Amino acid sequence: MSEFETVEVTGVPAGAKVLDVREDYEWVEGHATGAVHIPMGELPERLEELDPDEDTYVICRTGGRSAQVAGWLVGQGYTAFNIAGGSGAWLEAGLPLTSENGQEPTVR
Repeated sequence: MSEFETVEVTGVPAGAKVLDVREDYEWVEGHATGAVHIPMGELPERLEELDPDEDTYVICRTGGRSAQVAGWLVGQGYTAFNIAGGSGAWLEAGLPLTSENGQEPTVR
C-alpha cells in the first residue's frame, strides 16, 4: 500500500469527488450527498469510473476500509485522501446526507 493523506470531514473541499466504498445496504441507508458509490470489493474492476487526474476523497463507515482503498488508489497512480472517522464523522459534523430508501438518512 502507498502513502496517502487523511483529512477530517471538515477538510473535504466543497464539490470534491467523494468515493463511498461501503456495501450496498450501508449506502442505501445514508451517504454523503453527491458521493459516488463503488463498494470496496468492486473497485478493481470499476477503476475506470474514476479520473486519475481528479482528487478522490474516500469514505466508509469509520475509516478502516477507506484507508485501505486510499492507499491502493495512490499505488495505482491516483490522488486519494482518506476521510477520518468516515460516514459517522460526516453525520456528527452535520454535513449533508442522502438516503436511497425514502427514510431519514442514517449511518450504521
